[in-house]
Amino acid sequence: VQLQASGGGLVQAGGSLRLSCAASGRIFSSYYMGWFRQAPGKEREFVGGITWRDYNTYYADSVKGRFTISRDNAKNTVYLQMSSLKPEDTAVYYCAAKPGMVPRTTARDYDYWGQGTQVTVSS
Repeated sequence: VQLQASGGGLVQAGGSLRLSCAASGRIFSSYYMGWFRQAPGKEREFVGGITWRDYNTYYADSVKGRFTISRDNAKNTVYLQMSSLKPEDTAVYYCAAKPGMVPRTTARDYDYWGQGTQVTVSS
């Protein structure tokens, strides 16, 4: 499984941005796709995730109500729509995949990772 994240950039506080994660290789219907972020000097933090087989999503409290995860199975792509962005959302964002349907918020539970895309929110 290979993952390619894209869509990062510079945005003003209150703005929106959409990240994409294109998957190639064998993505099983039982895989769980997660989004993480890592700010300088901080640990990698779970943002949210979605299952491939159905529409179940799960979000960290810090982004709930502002971020939305969706996927397009025909394109093997998962999206992270970010709205009402805050300076504290500034980080490198990663997509990741793991077998199973249960949401996991720990990075070590994920087997495959994209390369990361930088999101910078200016105040």
